[in-house]
Amino acid sequence: MPPSDVAADLARGERQGPDPELEALPEPRRPWRRVTLLTLSVTAIASLLMIWALRGEARYALRGGAPDQVGDLSRFQPRAEQQNAWIHGEAELAPHPAVRYSRPLESDSYRLAQVAGNPRVWVQIRVPSDLEGPHFVPPTSLVGRLVSFSNTGLRHAGLTDAVEAASQGKVASGAWLLIDGEAPKTTRWAIGLVALFVAFAAFNVYGLYRLTRRADA
Repeated sequence: MPPSDVAADLARGERQGPDPELEALPEPRRPWRRVTLLTLSVTAIASLLMIWALRGEARYALRGGAPDQVGDLSRFQPRAEQQNAWIHGEAELAPHPAVRYSRPLESDSYRLAQVAGNPRVWVQIRVPSDLEGPHFVPPTSLVGRLVSFSNTGLRHAGLTDAVEAASQGKVASGAWLLIDGEAPKTTRWAIGLVALFVAFAAFNVYGLYRLTRRADA
């Protein structure tokens, strides 16, 4: 058939509209399309949740300058604006109550103890594996990241329950945690993770847009 005849047939088909017989056919089953949409949706939501969970560490990593000097931690009463602050203070840690724990893939352990004379402030200190034992002496000069117990983030999930189990009581209202040794530069990994999850979320949202737009067309 000459090209001119083909073009004429196509033009007539466009003027006549869609074929009613084709429109009467049932829509094809697309089970994998639904699975793809569900996977993209779950991944996008999970990525956004991870971004939210890591927001504190990422914001802390952007801090500059020197730590704020707060002096004697036994008399220190943290304020709301000091959330995620980098501080330096002096304190003796109470021997009880205290919590000892470790993390996967790390040889060092951690101890969580209350500042002597101040039930509102707890301190997490890292104990090197070669110093672990009953004769370990915790430092009295403490510098690190200050966060409230209600905003400790993903790495300290279940912290309140562990402290209450160790102390056999309730954590003081408005308690705060000083993560000794955590400087802003040590949490720069969080910026990379946030960027990665932003890319995941954007990719999956764009995939959802393209799939749903293509289905509606």
